[in-house]
Amino acid sequence: MATDRVTAEYGSLIFSEAVMQQRLPKPTYKKLRRVMDDGEPLDIDIANEVAHAMKEWALEMGATHFTHWFQPLTGITSEKHDSFITPKGDGGVLMTFSGKELVQGEPDASSFPSGGIRSTFEARGYTVWDPTSPAFIKDEVLCIPTAFISYTGEALDKKTPFLRSQVALEKQAKRLLALFGRHPNRVLTSIGAEQEYFLIREEDFQERPDLVLCGRTLFGCEPSKGQELDEHYFGAIRPTVNEFMKELDDELWKLGIPAKTKHNEVAPCQHELAPIYEQGSAAVDNNLLTMEKMKLLASHHGLACLLAEKPFAYVNGSGKHNNWSISSDGYNLLEPGSDPEHNLQFLVILACLVAAVDEHADLIRASVASAGNDHRLGANEAPPAIVSVFLGDNLSPVVEALINGTHSEAHGSELMDLGVPTLPDVIRDNTDRNRTSPFAFTGNKFELRMVGSQQNISDPNVVLNTAVAEQFDRFATDLEGVPAERFKAEAMSWARATFKAHKRIIFEGNGYSDDWEKEAEARGLANLKSTPEALPAIIAPANIAFFEKYGVLNANELTAQYVSKCEQYEKLLNIEANTMSYMVRHLYLPALIDYSGNVATSVATKTEIGIEAFAEREIVRTLTAGIDTIYAAVSDLEAENKEAQAKPTPQEQCNYYLEVVIPAMEHMRRTVDAMERLCGNDFWPVPSYNDMLFYV
Repeated sequence: MATDRVTAEYGSLIFSEAVMQQRLPKPTYKKLRRVMDDGEPLDIDIANEVAHAMKEWALEMGATHFTHWFQPLTGITSEKHDSFITPKGDGGVLMTFSGKELVQGEPDASSFPSGGIRSTFEARGYTVWDPTSPAFIKDEVLCIPTAFISYTGEALDKKTPFLRSQVALEKQAKRLLALFGRHPNRVLTSIGAEQEYFLIREEDFQERPDLVLCGRTLFGCEPSKGQELDEHYFGAIRPTVNEFMKELDDELWKLGIPAKTKHNEVAPCQHELAPIYEQGSAAVDNNLLTMEKMKLLASHHGLACLLAEKPFAYVNGSGKHNNWSISSDGYNLLEPGSDPEHNLQFLVILACLVAAVDEHADLIRASVASAGNDHRLGANEAPPAIVSVFLGDNLSPVVEALINGTHSEAHGSELMDLGVPTLPDVIRDNTDRNRTSPFAFTGNKFELRMVGSQQNISDPNVVLNTAVAEQFDRFATDLEGVPAERFKAEAMSWARATFKAHKRIIFEGNGYSDDWEKEAEARGLANLKSTPEALPAIIAPANIAFFEKYGVLNANELTAQYVSKCEQYEKLLNIEANTMSYMVRHLYLPALIDYSGNVATSVATKTEIGIEAFAEREIVRTLTAGIDTIYAAVSDLEAENKEAQAKPTPQEQCNYYLEVVIPAMEHMRRTVDAMERLCGNDFWPVPSYNDMLFYV
């Protein structure tokens, strides 16, 4: 049966806790658990036993190589494969894997983005085993999740700061919970990353240099039909797409990734996969694996998977909704209960969340900033660049009443009679959804909706974890000396003052409205619409001090993050500008010249026999004027892009791209797209939006 197959195969490619229990000696397993759960140091003897068991399991699974699988500042994953073989003196080989090889590796640190921490002549870096994330088999290779650091110990990756932020949050959460009489063993974040993506025919993808090189279309006039009929959302899934989704589920389940929900999204060719939430570090790793598998498996079905935030203009872009909560020994600390007004612990934690987002809205915005996400934020169900918090019908009255010192009854869950006896009553949730809110409470978790579809979710979660740790620290510091008989009143007073001080960040309305932009400005909320405007927050002195205080990132590491993000922005836009130039000179201009020549020949032929050919003459005039405009525009774009590359600092390059090159690119696109509307389909050199978005 299918259910038997799924349960038998689920997690079969991961070195899971069950596998460790089966293959490790009991004392070794217990010591490893203390390393994983309590942060005890890992000695080499334990590492050797784990490495041996891991190798034997991997060999049985068909693996011949191992790799330290890590997340450099590119945001994607990297791996270098080493075989298990060790030559013997008799010409044969042994299959070996030591604890030293498990614990530490040495990739070249100068060939990855480092923001100046490493240079070409300073190549050494280290990968370090992260025992909190399970090893897994991928393509007959044992993959060992690792952190990546420089020779001098600075983080050169996404994982190290994330793990540090988890440590900071857990430490401060335990202090806070102790004041409520709770002493948990572990406090962990839970993350569920809903992944949106597009699927198009692989043949169309290969015929579009912009999709191949940039991941998004740089040209393309508006299709005859878009998403206006709302017929694709939750619609019947194409058979080919369904086969892809089935294979994707199977492969993810084998890796222990709890893929749960799949459906068509709003835009044509757009889809979503949502997993069940997981412990934070595993969720980050598994989302990266999910994206990798999506791109790989799509080709098995003649499809190409597009993870860019805005691969097509005129229709929805793709995001990655980051569902965040925090649990204490498995208990969700963001569960309001049936009476949130009198749930003091929940109200204090909620106040900490609101304050954390308000005080570090600039860092939250910077954490999701990218050239791709700039195209998406602010429209088509993506939240605006203004960071705000949505609490919903259940909690907003409670918070308002707390601020005002009054009483309010939260509506909670309730039954709704639909007026049809055969239909069961519907349980209404304790809060609605607000798709325009960047940070929305959704019942027992917060959903950060600003993350771009192709981004590594570590960055925003590092900010969230550290910002919440700071607020937990403040609460604990303020109330640790308060006598027990006064604690409840003092804690409630603290929550009231915190909500009152940060009320400006709470917004329940339409984030797309012009009125909200004006109101947000009046409230003092920033509206950082572009990546160049957002990134300087990373190296603001106050933010450096904030991260350093909690041991998450130091000044050098933050500078590396900032420089790397600037470089990614300007390099991508340089590639896009070069690709536009290539497509115009090698595809669009030749096609338009051929077509206009063809029409001109028709005009000449008809004129010879006395036919005026008014329409053809007008078409030729328009095409010729368009060709001249395109030729001038591409020359201007090339000159401006060259000027951008000559700017002396990363921030100046980013600013020039934003202020000068992007407008030149937009002008270039408008001129070409106008000609696409006139050019004969047989002459147009690339698949159109009508072709790509509405395949059978």
